[in-house]
Amino acid sequence: MEERPFTDKSYQQFLNEEKVMGCRCRKCQSLYLPPRPICTRCHGTEMEWVEMTGKGKLAAFTCIGIGPAFMAEEGFDRNNPYCSGVVQLEEGVRIDARIEGFDNTNPETIKVGTPVTVEFLHRGEAEKMHTFPAFKPVRSASASGR
Repeated sequence: MEERPFTDKSYQQFLNEEKVMGCRCRKCQSLYLPPRPICTRCHGTEMEWVEMTGKGKLAAFTCIGIGPAFMAEEGFDRNNPYCSGVVQLEEGVRIDARIEGFDNTNPETIKVGTPVTVEFLHRGEAEKMHTFPAFKPVRSASASGR
């Protein structure tokens, strides 16, 4: 893998490539997402990129009916709320992301602990493309009719 600095820009480039990348301290093995250049545990500076599986469990969430303008532009409002949450990835780190595929008008049906998997939301094109991680529930083979 090419060497990239442990910055927000590099993290965004990986998201644009549909990869959730964190970093690990080579000294103490602590894992971070988003990546950082210095380990907060041992203060080591030898970090390495680690690709996450993109699978985890919903750890926390909130459904939002009045959001920022860019969410309103996507059609979200009081009658069509969006969900934002925290996902505990299989690797042990947590990520803040949009939560998709649930009935956001009935948040009582959304359960913490639900297995989820990453999907990538692309906005814009070419150099202006910005990709956001989102997570959706994992559907079992029996639930999908297979």
